[in-house]
Amino acid sequence: MTQTKPTIATAFHKEVEEGLTAFPKYLSSKFIYDKKGDKLFQDIMAMPSYYLTDCEYEIFETHKTAIAQAFTSKSGFELIELGAGDGKKTKILLEHLVTRGDTFTYLPIDISQNALDGLEESMNKDLPKVDIKPQQGTYFDVLEGLANYNSRKKVIVVLGSNIGNLLHPQAIDFLSNIQKAMSPGDLLFMGFDQKKNPQVILDAYNDPEGITAAFNKNLLHRINDEMDGTFNPEQFNHWETYDPETGTAKSYLVSKQDQEVRINALDLNVHFNAWETIHTEISQKYDDSIVEWLANESGLNIINDFADSKGYYKNYLFEKK
Repeated sequence: MTQTKPTIATAFHKEVEEGLTAFPKYLSSKFIYDKKGDKLFQDIMAMPSYYLTDCEYEIFETHKTAIAQAFTSKSGFELIELGAGDGKKTKILLEHLVTRGDTFTYLPIDISQNALDGLEESMNKDLPKVDIKPQQGTYFDVLEGLANYNSRKKVIVVLGSNIGNLLHPQAIDFLSNIQKAMSPGDLLFMGFDQKKNPQVILDAYNDPEGITAAFNKNLLHRINDEMDGTFNPEQFNHWETYDPETGTAKSYLVSKQDQEVRINALDLNVHFNAWETIHTEISQKYDDSIVEWLANESGLNIINDFADSKGYYKNYLFEKK
């Protein structure tokens, strides 16, 4: 009797098979985020070398009044956050909006249901006056639905380095899809990590504590746990590169030896040569001219920006052209 190959059940299964049978090999960083991955990312954001979190906290604390004034509307507004995570930074702004007496609904969107559950629980405890409606899914899943929120002003928020996970052509597609979901008068508030001393950037993704390495390797643990894989994560090095010309930081897992990995759920054997790579993540860095170009290509106008005191990071405010 001929055995048939298992039916690929999820996007995770499908993309793992595609990525590990490609050359060069790759895996998507979005699949790092399970319960363990969420916790590791929270640990990363708390590291002194991971400057992005502190920069955005500073921006929110320093400029929250101006940001809130831009967001507000007499008839109220929908505050839609893509990739909300634990929402710690957003809470600074939400608390200020509540204090001001603004009328709004907070719609956090994230791929991780675990993160959303934790966010909703903490919001109900810390800011019970906020009307919160979490939605689980990828950006691309939910963007089409955003256009349905057209009864009052929409403010779409994307914080951290979310846009940085996309190469420029993908970023333009992403921004264009957001622009299509926007009505005249809607706003997009988005963070862009700025170009800076290359060593500062490398240190942010190559911490001596090994937290980023553990985060990156969580992809292999997930494949083992959810697809009956035989990866030995200790046989892979976490490796980070940064090209100051293009502003692209890249993360890799590098096989330390010639090895074979079996993924039973996919009926797949994957061979790795010694020092062969799996590309797992990019983190793009920007300057004003690049952000302006991305905006123009996507049908958006920059109407303001807010920076931290070092100029390491900026949140830009866009409107639909």
